[in-house]
Amino acid sequence: MIPFIDTHQHLMYPDQLAYSWANDIPVLHAKRYDIGAYQSLAGDNVAASIFMETGVDEHLYRAELEFALDLAANPGNHMAGVIAAAYPEHDEEFDAWLESTASDPLIVGYRRILHVVDNAVSQDLSFRKNVRKIGASGKTFDMCFLESQLDVAIELAKACDNTQLILNHCGVPNIAASDMSAWKAGIAELAKMDHVACKISGVVAYCGPDQDRETAVRPYIEFVVEKFGADRCVWGGDWPVVNMAKGLPDWIEITRNIFAGEPEVNQAKIFNENAKRIYNLNL
Repeated sequence: MIPFIDTHQHLMYPDQLAYSWANDIPVLHAKRYDIGAYQSLAGDNVAASIFMETGVDEHLYRAELEFALDLAANPGNHMAGVIAAAYPEHDEEFDAWLESTASDPLIVGYRRILHVVDNAVSQDLSFRKNVRKIGASGKTFDMCFLESQLDVAIELAKACDNTQLILNHCGVPNIAASDMSAWKAGIAELAKMDHVACKISGVVAYCGPDQDRETAVRPYIEFVVEKFGADRCVWGGDWPVVNMAKGLPDWIEITRNIFAGEPEVNQAKIFNENAKRIYNLNL
């Protein structure tokens, strides 16, 4: 069994941090999802994880990073790094944030959740200049856009060609709608750019209630691998958001079933080797 490096591990500690975005999601609201619970679910399937910023209320993003770094410093937690929240639209604040964090080897990259803000945020020249600064620092930038925003993701990727970009959740396809045409066009265009990788994560949460999850997500995952190739795809668990579907063990099983026919060399790349290289992990 080829183990995963989970490049998208959320943890939620509502007794210490606030996650207002989860208030209307019963399975997530005010519930603790800690590292111990994650490890119990992941078991031997996951060799290491990367903590992904969990969208804490903005005034707490520095506190979340400190908390995550403390967790990652404990070898028993098997955390290979942290992807920190960043706000490239806040020019002066961003420079100070990047300068104070980029030298930390445990911080492997940054993310700004862009499907919750106006498209103009990432289209701003200052935003793009600051994402390029991330690339110049040797760190990655995870992009989180909806299917309907893939044209905006393409614009950002073209403007930030010096930065290793990772498209989260296969571009958040509208799987419940069962129309792949617009999504395919956007993915194909992004895949033309060598500095863009795609994260196979989150997709089971976008299925309709009557869809078989494995059947529904398979063509999306297969298309991503076809376009990006086995060298530019990584895997993410998206726990505990994946509980909006059937949880982490179910997603791991679906992933293994879909990739069962792939050569083991490709499975190894997608499941863990690419993550080591793309995020420059010290493993």
